[in-house]
This record gives sequence, structure tokens and C-alpha cells, in this order.
Amino acid sequence: MSGMESVPDLDGRTALVTGSAKRVGRELLLTIAACGADVVVHYRTSADAAEETAAAAREYGVDATAVQGDITDPESVDAMFSAAESALGTVDILVNNVGNFDARHWADIEWSAFRDTVESTFYGTVLCARRALDGMRDAGWGRIVNIGFADCDRMHAHPVNFPYFVGKTGVLMFTRMLAGDTQDDGVTVNAVSPFAVENTVSDVSSYPRGRAASFEDVAAPVLFFLSDDAGYISGQNIAVDGGRLPEL
Repeated sequence: MSGMESVPDLDGRTALVTGSAKRVGRELLLTIAACGADVVVHYRTSADAAEETAAAAREYGVDATAVQGDITDPESVDAMFSAAESALGTVDILVNNVGNFDARHWADIEWSAFRDTVESTFYGTVLCARRALDGMRDAGWGRIVNIGFADCDRMHAHPVNFPYFVGKTGVLMFTRMLAGDTQDDGVTVNAVSPFAVENTVSDVSSYPRGRAASFEDVAAPVLFFLSDDAGYISGQNIAVDGGRLPEL
């Protein structure tokens, strides 16, 4: 949160961030907790890390709980949200952060891994949003922010990371479709699309400004979309890439 000049008041809200036990998801969840929202830490296998993240969130004076779930399975998603609602009430804010990444050439990826990448990246976003909308529509207020990828609006084709790019392009199209479908429900749906974030293992020397995006760089537009100031903004995507121009 250091360095952020303006943050929304999320007191009384409950936020669920998928894949928030570690890395980017953890930082987004803790940033939201620092704004006053109660938080749900989602994990699939990282139970200990999820409990540690929940404990860190409570240091901001909010309630926090950890829930396990496989976001590619509809029954597991329903159980995950039911557990969150039982602990903290209606989920008002959903950040769809999960997306597996496979850097191999598309022809070298075994089918199970290819399918898992698309399902976790795209299907998981759809399933979680569909389940979250039940409570948001009833409440007449909701915020969904989907984490995309900086090239997802450019239809940039590349033979490596192919299932990830396919999934993230689908996430952007879903964001725009769902924004139109919820325009009268008090719900906004937007996307934030980083290129590479500070925990990357890539060489960042050629990146804009000689670095990857910081966690705060990614969190800032997420917080904007959660704010009352963005209540009339839906279906939009903010690329967090330093102005990078992708290779053609």
C-alpha cells in the first residue's frame, strides 16, 4: 500500500480473490484488506500459505477466512462460495486472478496440460463470476475484476504460451460480454492486464523502464475499478505494461 495516494473505502464489503495464497493474488488480497474489506483467501493446494495470508489480512482489522476449491469444477466453485458466504456473508467483490502458465511450444504441450491451462484461465473465471453474480444481483452492487494479460486485446499470436493466450483472450471477451449483461444490476465487470510482474523469473532489462510491473502497479487499477468513482465504468481493460509494444 505504500506509495498509493488514494484508496477506496471498502468497509463493509467482502472480497474473494482466486489464487490468493501466494504471489500476485496474495498482494492483491492484502491491498484490498487494507482498504477495509473482509477477505476470502482462495487456494487449491496451498493450505498453509492460505492460512498465513488470512492471518496477515487480519492485521488490518478485517475478518478473513481461507477456502479451498477447484475453480474448474462447478460443484467445487459452488461449495467454495457457500463456505465464503457462511463465514463472511455475500461476496461483493470478486477478483479472478488464477491462470496457469505453460511456456512450451503449443505442439509440445501434452493435452492434459493444455486443457488445464485453458480451463484454469478461462473456465475458472466464468464459473466464479457466474456463482458470484447470484449474491451481487440480489444486493444490487458488485465488482468483478478479471486479471488478463497485456496482449490479450491485440490478438497477438505466438506459438509458445498458446493455451494461456487463448484463455486470457477469452477472459477479455467474457469481461466485455458480462459488462453488458449486468449493466442494470449495479455490477461492474472490468479487466486489469499486466505483462510481467515483479516476481517474474524473466530477464527484465529490455522491458519498459527496465523493470517488470510492481505489485502496486497492478493493484492500483484494481482498486480504481473497486471504487465508487468507477461505478459507471464497465467492460474496460487496463494494460499494465509500461507502454510495451509487442513483437509482431
